[in-house]
Amino acid sequence: MSKPRILAFGGSLRRDSFNRKLAAIAAEGAREAGAEVTLIELRDFPMPLFDQDLEAEIGKPAEARRLKELFLSHQGLLIASPEYNSGYSAALKNAIDWVSRGDSPDEPPISALSGKIAVIMATSPGGLGGLRGLIPLRMLLGNLGITVLPDQIAIPSAYTAFGPDGRLVDPKQEAKVKTLGAALATHLRKLAT
Repeated sequence: MSKPRILAFGGSLRRDSFNRKLAAIAAEGAREAGAEVTLIELRDFPMPLFDQDLEAEIGKPAEARRLKELFLSHQGLLIASPEYNSGYSAALKNAIDWVSRGDSPDEPPISALSGKIAVIMATSPGGLGGLRGLIPLRMLLGNLGITVLPDQIAIPSAYTAFGPDGRLVDPKQEAKVKTLGAALATHLRKLAT
């Protein structure tokens, strides 16, 4: 049986993003549970804001096509989402908007997203750890046909929660994040049998 394939990323464009660090920890847990994980950074896929007129004029930008191919070739998603004003980031929404678009008249619009299984998590400098942003993110992903597993985590006080090595200072928090990644890998493996 082939290994489940998981795409992991943070929803921020920041170079030293806490959510990217969180995604990397969850990815580690998924790998330990037998998954093949591709860890990416959204900043490596620079795309204009989604604009249907632009799409009609020039088609899908190359970086959006490259990102869509990654979504198509993975069954699972590990998403660590920053909270911006009680919601998810514009960068994350823009990436999803471009990936959701069909490339031909006979391709359903959300074919690169529908049927995926996801785990979501967040970290933030605030006391709620990005929790408020996970609520609309869960709703968005569900509306796109993505099954979001019920367990999630929000890590508060991000400035002090991570050490200089990018690991979580609290070993219990670190273990919980890795468990989320492992749970996704296990779920995908069960679906494949």
